Amino acid sequence: MVATTADQRRGSGLGAAVAGMLLTAATYGMARFGVGLFAPRLGAQRPDLTDVLGWAAAAQFTSYALAGAVAARLVDRRPRTGLVLAGATSTAGCLGVAVASDPVVFVVAVFIGGMGGGFASPALVPVIDAVVARRATATAQSVVNSGTAVGVIGAGVVASVAASTGPAWAFMALVCAVTAVAAWYPVRARTDLAAPTTEPSSGSWRLLVVPGVAAVVAGAGSALIWTFGPLLATESGSVSADRVGWLWIALGVGGMLGALTGVVVERWGRRGGWVLCAGVLALAGAGLAWSVVAVSAWAAYAGMAFFGAGYMGLSGVLVLWARQVWPDATGAGTSVLFIALAIGQALGSAGFGIIRDAVSPGPLALLAAGLCVLGGLVALIRTSR
Repeated sequence: MVATTADQRRGSGLGAAVAGMLLTAATYGMARFGVGLFAPRLGAQRPDLTDVLGWAAAAQFTSYALAGAVAARLVDRRPRTGLVLAGATSTAGCLGVAVASDPVVFVVAVFIGGMGGGFASPALVPVIDAVVARRATATAQSVVNSGTAVGVIGAGVVASVAASTGPAWAFMALVCAVTAVAAWYPVRARTDLAAPTTEPSSGSWRLLVVPGVAAVVAGAGSALIWTFGPLLATESGSVSADRVGWLWIALGVGGMLGALTGVVVERWGRRGGWVLCAGVLALAGAGLAWSVVAVSAWAAYAGMAFFGAGYMGLSGVLVLWARQVWPDATGAGTSVLFIALAIGQALGSAGFGIIRDAVSPGPLALLAAGLCVLGGLVALIRTSR
C-alpha cells in the first residue's frame, strides 16, 4: 500500500528535522563560520594566512551567495540534489583548509566550503515543509535553522581539544559528509518533494525588497563578530588564546534560543521578530566593545552568547518571512533572502578587514552594533503589495 502524504509526514518528519539540523550544524557552524573561530590559531600556526583572513571570510560569504543563487533555481524542483551539493562542497572545503598553507589555496578552500550552507538551507526548507505535519512546520524550520548553533558548539569543542588546525578541519570534513548522507537518506525515495515550477510575479518580488535590504545591512554588522570576534577578544587580552573555543561555545549556547524563532514570529509578526533579533545583535556588538575596552572576559562571553541568540533568530525570521510571502517557492525565497544576508556579510568582512588596522577595536564593534540597529529599523518600512 502506498502511504498518503499525511502518513509520510507523520512517519518521517522528526527524523528529517533532526537530520536537517545536523546538516545545518556541519555546513554553517563548522565549514562556513569555522574560519572566524579558528582565526587566532590559524594565524599562530600558519602566519602567512593572517593577512588574508578578512578576504577569506569575504570569499566564503560570496561563494555562499553564489550557491544560494544556484539553489534558488534548483531546490524547489530537486531538493535532494541540493543536499548532495551541500555535503560535497562543505566536505571538500574543510579538507582544503586542513592542508592549506598558501594564502591563495586557503582562500580557494574557504570559498568552496562556503557553498555548503548556500545549498543546504534552501534545500532543507521544501524538504521540511513536505515531511513535517503542517501545524509544526514553523517550529521545525526554526529547529533546523538553529543547527548553526549546534555546529558552532561542536566546532568550539573541536578547537578546544585539537592540538592543531589540520586534524580539526579534517574531522569537520568527515562530519559534513556524514550529516549530508543522514539528511539525504530519509527522503531519498520520496515522491512528494518536487514542487511545480512557478515564476514569481513582479508584485511578489517587491515583497522581498524590504527584508532583503534589511538583511544586507544587518549582515554587514554581523560580519565583524563572525570574522574577527575571537581575534579581537584575544588581541585585547580579554580572553586568552587557549580559551578561544569557549567564545564559540558561548555563541552556540546562546544560539540555541533560535529554536524559539517560530514562537516569536507567531506572537509579534515577522517585522517585530526581526527588530527584536537585530536589537540583540546590537547588544552583542556593544558587549564586544566593552570587553576589549575594559579587558573583560565575562563581557566577551556574554557578547558572544547574545550574538548567537540574535543571529540564529535573525536568520530564522528570514526563513519564515520567505515562507509567508513566497508560499509556492519557499526554497527560492529563502535563497534570495539568505543571499542578501551573505552579500552584507561579504561587504562587512572585507570592509572591517580593511579598516581594522586604522580603527581601534572598541569603536569598530560599536560601528558593527550600529549597522545591526539600522538593519532592524529598515524592516519597519512598509511597501504596498
